[in-house]
Amino acid sequence: MNSIKTVAAIGGGVIGGGWVARFLLNGIDVNLYDPSDGAAEKAHNLLSKATKSVRKLVTQPLPTPGKLKLCTSIREAVEVAEFVQESTPENLELKKTILREVDQYAPIECLIASSTSGLKPSDLQTGFSHPERLLVGHPFNPVYLMPLVELCGGTKTDPQTLKKAATFYSNLGMHPLVVRKEIDAFIADRLMEALWREALWLIEEDVATAEEIDDALRYGPGLRWAMMGTFQIYRIAGGEAGMGHFLSQFGPALKWPWTKLMDVPDLDEELITKISEQSDAQAKGLSISELENIRDQGLVEILKSLQRIDWAAGKTLTKYENHLRLQQAEHPSPLLDLYTTTVHADWIDYNGHMTEHRYLQAFGEATDALLEHIGMASRYLTAGHSVYTVETHIRHLAEAKEGALLKVSTQILGKDLKRLRILHILSHATTDEVVATAEHMLLHVNTKTLKVCPFLEPLDNTLNGLWADHSMLAVPTFAGSRIQDLDP
Repeated sequence: MNSIKTVAAIGGGVIGGGWVARFLLNGIDVNLYDPSDGAAEKAHNLLSKATKSVRKLVTQPLPTPGKLKLCTSIREAVEVAEFVQESTPENLELKKTILREVDQYAPIECLIASSTSGLKPSDLQTGFSHPERLLVGHPFNPVYLMPLVELCGGTKTDPQTLKKAATFYSNLGMHPLVVRKEIDAFIADRLMEALWREALWLIEEDVATAEEIDDALRYGPGLRWAMMGTFQIYRIAGGEAGMGHFLSQFGPALKWPWTKLMDVPDLDEELITKISEQSDAQAKGLSISELENIRDQGLVEILKSLQRIDWAAGKTLTKYENHLRLQQAEHPSPLLDLYTTTVHADWIDYNGHMTEHRYLQAFGEATDALLEHIGMASRYLTAGHSVYTVETHIRHLAEAKEGALLKVSTQILGKDLKRLRILHILSHATTDEVVATAEHMLLHVNTKTLKVCPFLEPLDNTLNGLWADHSMLAVPTFAGSRIQDLDP
């Protein structure tokens, strides 16, 4: 279980916002400082996107989401924090100024991590009162799904700082990789930079387009890299004789003029325009948000596939789920917190708050999250079985305005061979104020015959286990009630 309860996030952009989502989804409260316009809305929107993906990825119930607090100063964000994650622009002097202020106000026992993708921690420690607690914690986008985080200490970093940070990140479902020697850009970015340099030359000399280069990776070595990286792939290529045979056979090729690794084409206006136009053509009209959704869906499926064969990043996912299982056992909470969402601008009606049909949408998506949680995945549906909602009762109790972060807690009120009765409680994630409740009756159906039928194993076993816990809970007094009569 994570002993850290409050994290300060300094910067809420693509990387910082990803960190905020991962922290919140692990039940950690986050104090966010980001002076840019719309920082709160960006954080909520990214959290909503992250929640959908993480709920599909992780089979174990996640903790109750942490609370997000928007702070007006670095001091306010860090003065009660137990861990600080800085994710500001990649500018050395800017980061040094910000981190010195963090060092000034953060409690002495608080660790400070920078998300920098290339700056050395020794350079960032300049002017620190307590440089021993600073390290680099370099993640990869999207932070809420990608497990790798590179840890690098500076000349004044205490080795215990790296160990404590590694434990913290590991409990968030990540794979902490400690860099043995301090070096610019660490490990992964140096490898990606070498590939990027070669790709720029291929476009500059019209050998390939941006899409063709990406195709060469995603249909070829990229598929193997997700499992085995570079060295293990080459070991296999050496056959039974192993890596030694591979190196002796293919090593001479390293002296052939195949690469322009140390030579970089000028990114002049002409090359920038060429790459931009090719990138636009490759996107085929898809927006950044649509591409992000496709990316996240693909990552979830790849990670789950690796988990099924207990390999590479799949092992990290299994380790994380085991951690969540133990955490749940230590602090049991029978209600299922499986869904969060943000009230978007187009969800607002003429009264200035969430319109009626969006409540039903939120409850429907919460039901989908429950069904995914118990194992009703695409394979189950493809086999010809699903559930149909045959009755719904919604109670509207409070307002939800634009930007509000909402969560749904689910209780199973009843279960038999063919039916499932559930209760959703929609509340503000930050205050726990109940906004609405919804009670649903679901029937299990054979979609080929359109007839009600018993739940199939192992889904039925999962449901029975949940029902065994929830049957011991008190049933709310409003459950099963009808619409109130008018006074006579």
